[in-house]
Amino acid sequence: MAQLETINIPHLPSSLPVHVALYRNVENADFLKQQLLAGNTEFEYALIDASMVLSRAHAITAIFRAVNNYMNDRLKSRNVHSEIVFSFSPANNIADSFRKFGIADSTKDLLVVKVSMTPEITHDSVAAHLEASIKGTPVSFDDETLSQVSDVAKIKKFYKLGALSDPKATNEANGAKRRLELSLLGAIALQGS
Repeated sequence: MAQLETINIPHLPSSLPVHVALYRNVENADFLKQQLLAGNTEFEYALIDASMVLSRAHAITAIFRAVNNYMNDRLKSRNVHSEIVFSFSPANNIADSFRKFGIADSTKDLLVVKVSMTPEITHDSVAAHLEASIKGTPVSFDDETLSQVSDVAKIKKFYKLGALSDPKATNEANGAKRRLELSLLGAIALQGS
């Protein structure tokens, strides 16, 4: 079974639980992307290239922003799942955010997010669908795993944070990672401002 985690995000209604799974060595990213592009409602997920996710807090912040936009009728994209991908971006260009943060044919590490929009969407139903649909290795959605997956140089480039030191290349890795993470969270909070 998928290592699916169901999260009730603070300050969001418990009626909107979020299901999150992280996969490594994904072999069918092209198929998954095609399902999204075709509008297949069975594949209505946020499919995020995990190399663009620095930490669990980074992902939860983007998810919170998107669900909050949904609840307040402020979606700028098609649905809450596309809004999650869009919310990772510091800019207001939806197409650009999908190119930078969304699944690509070459994606090997994938973060999958599903918001329970109806009572029929449960932990078990999402886990079963992911198990049948994603050809990859499920791993824990935690900071340790994300640190192995994230491409810090690419993240810094897309967020225009080149002046910050690389947490993987410094003696004070925890402090550098925290500064980078706070900069990412701030960029998400101020998106388009």
